[in-house]
Amino acid sequence: MRNTLKVAASIATAALLLTACGSDTGSSGSTADADATTQAGAEETDDADDAPAAGGDAYSIGVVQLVAHPSLDATNEGFVQAFEDAGIAADFDQKNANGDQTVASTIAGTFASQGLDLVLAIATPAAQAAAQAITDIPVLFTAVTDPVDAELVASADAPGANITGTTDANPVKEQLQLILDIVPGAATIGIPYSPGEANSLVQVQWAKDAAAELGLDIKEAPATTSADVLQAAETLKDVDAIYVPTDNVVVSSLESVLQVGETNQVPVFGAEGDSVARGAIATYGLSYYALGYQTGEMAIDILVNGADPATMSVQTQNDLLLYLNLGAAERMGVEIPQELLDQADPENITE
Repeated sequence: MRNTLKVAASIATAALLLTACGSDTGSSGSTADADATTQAGAEETDDADDAPAAGGDAYSIGVVQLVAHPSLDATNEGFVQAFEDAGIAADFDQKNANGDQTVASTIAGTFASQGLDLVLAIATPAAQAAAQAITDIPVLFTAVTDPVDAELVASADAPGANITGTTDANPVKEQLQLILDIVPGAATIGIPYSPGEANSLVQVQWAKDAAAELGLDIKEAPATTSADVLQAAETLKDVDAIYVPTDNVVVSSLESVLQVGETNQVPVFGAEGDSVARGAIATYGLSYYALGYQTGEMAIDILVNGADPATMSVQTQNDLLLYLNLGAAERMGVEIPQELLDQADPENITE
């Protein structure tokens, strides 16, 4: 069993108010890039015109994923697995917007006309596209940091329309404290982020608020596209550590940030476990697979039991895991304290 860090009730409550980190496949739930931008928005779901599932027929579910990276992929896989474990037949029309908001909107518009039973939107921009295009069938979001700020729901407790889901809001203060535990004396933390993602703006503000409490300064490094991430990261050579939020643009180009960190001996920390597995040093984070699975259970409640998204509270995970990467720490010139090594589950430690 995994050892978990129990977050205080106040953090769990605040997390509900925060919004994070496709393809063209069949019902297996695996992800792959769409063939082309225009095709991603135009392809039709198999059997999309069928009536809603009944008497053993498979449910038709559209999935729009903003971009392919490990956290979002894991969320997608967890969602599909929930249906398989429940023995519920479903056809998943998987679409990947390849990081393009316009493509996400096109995909959502196509889903709106296909007579689907439900749509899943993965990541904030994809969820915003689905919410704007689809009003008459249930929509679930996941990997969204702040659904209220993103104007997806009226409130976390009472969404109020046809959309609800799960949030991947991360405990920013605890994550910054973890940086101090590993890099004692750190004074300035650099944050690369995309100013076009509402979820990232929320996290930057939370980092500023937490930094003020911890006596830290924040240096921002905006990157509009994945191509800008390396240049943005290079402006952070003089900071004491780099914190990468659950920003889809930056996480999809995480290797650029890691390159700058290793070259300049600036420790890089993530906001979720997959970033640590890829080369960031450490984080406290949730399991994106479990988050997707939880969202799948919500979908089943809607489809099978007739639950109303308008009254289904936005859900989150309260159990956080400690992720460590020993090789990354060595490459960036820091040592992870034994206390943290003892706390982490071995399966969450990357050598």
